[in-house]
Amino acid sequence: MSEAAAQIQFFTSFQASDLKYLAEAAGNTLLISVIAISIGSVLGTLFGWALSVSKLVAFSLGSILDVFRSVPLIIQLLLFYNFFPIIGFPLDPFEAGVVVLIFYTSALVAQVARGGIEAVPDSLRRASRSLGMTYWQEMRYVVFPVGTRAVLPSWAGVALGVLKDSALVSVLGYVELLRASQILITRTQEPFIILAIVGAFYFALSYPIAKVTDRLEKRWQYD
Repeated sequence: MSEAAAQIQFFTSFQASDLKYLAEAAGNTLLISVIAISIGSVLGTLFGWALSVSKLVAFSLGSILDVFRSVPLIIQLLLFYNFFPIIGFPLDPFEAGVVVLIFYTSALVAQVARGGIEAVPDSLRRASRSLGMTYWQEMRYVVFPVGTRAVLPSWAGVALGVLKDSALVSVLGYVELLRASQILITRTQEPFIILAIVGAFYFALSYPIAKVTDRLEKRWQYD
């Protein structure tokens, strides 16, 4: 086969099957993001509560969470992915990406949750205690509802950020939207079309989060 014929066979135009390939990659992005945001938000809320309990906990736990917030995510992914095989626990790109994104998300949400707890006025908390509520009743019926309203926009920002940051898992070989777009651009040499479609997929994934949080904010304003 001549060199020209090989190039013609390799560089093909964008096809319908490529759109399906990008849709599957979008599903991979959604899967890893939903897992990371869901579990990371739960852990982050617990960490945020722990940070508000005492200064000693805030210092010790906060120092660990600062590592996840400060070190670039791509470095965390590469270190984690390459470290575990050394100690005899090899992980595939998806597993490594999920674990790192969960702790990365929890570190971000922890500060958001802490801010929500501290945003509840002391007078409101003292009033709940004067009514005979226990500490956990106060947290459940007063602090959590009021704090959630205060931090919802910040949490939405974290969720949207994690959704977009999940593209960095591509460095491990996980085929999500960014990785799929790179593969198709290399093959088709049509970056504008492919990136436009990828951008549309990211918008479709991100828009529901922004829309739902916006509706909740407006509904809570009138409650």
